[in-house]
Amino acid sequence: MTTILTIANHKGGVGKTTTAVSLGYQLAAWGKPTLIVDLDPQGQCSTSLGLSPAPDVYDLMASRRARDPRQFVSETGRENLHIISGDGSTGTIQMLMIAEDRPVSAVLDAVKPLRADYDYIVFDTPPSVGGLQERAIWASDYVIVPTLPEYLSSDGVSRVTALMKKLWSIGWTGQLLGILITHFDEQTRESRSTLDTLKGTFGNALLSPIHRATVMRECAAHGMTIFEYDPGSRAAQEYMTLARYVVQVSR
Repeated sequence: MTTILTIANHKGGVGKTTTAVSLGYQLAAWGKPTLIVDLDPQGQCSTSLGLSPAPDVYDLMASRRARDPRQFVSETGRENLHIISGDGSTGTIQMLMIAEDRPVSAVLDAVKPLRADYDYIVFDTPPSVGGLQERAIWASDYVIVPTLPEYLSSDGVSRVTALMKKLWSIGWTGQLLGILITHFDEQTRESRSTLDTLKGTFGNALLSPIHRATVMRECAAHGMTIFEYDPGSRAAQEYMTLARYVVQVSR
């Protein structure tokens, strides 16, 4: 049985791509066939894995006709880990979703044949309301919402959870897996205040934070995951904890 995870926030720069790639890599490393689908027009999932962005998401989603999605899946050079890459053309799909009033099930319908091939499918999403993000959430079993420890980012959390409530009201059966604070620094008042606020709102749905670490920028610049670049780092251990929780919840 395939578990679909969507990584979403309405604000950019909160660690969505890092979370998607780190989770995807570790799940695959545990022998679980995993597919990353890069729905963000920046195409940074590919870059983070040392690959070139490509218009595969556009090619998959541009036509209303059913297409075999396997033709748009690429190897990553890591065992059990594949990707459907995105690039700037994905932004066109984002607009088409809205302009053509594509059904909320459009993303799920596009990848449905792949559920036989993978234990996990992980969607990285654009920081925007509606369009691809809404349809990716509809396709998912669980949603992880990364956020910076600051007000503007946590406001994006509220927007995502409001979108999830809207989808629940029309029949979505997925769940919030958790809120993930990234770039956390317990030495700053803003980090501590944001943590307390989110804990008061979401309780047990607040996941263990990922601490601020220069190594996260370094590994992305080298086209490597944190597990490949510095497996002994605190950040690697924190993302390992997140991956274990994903496996535990999705059993």
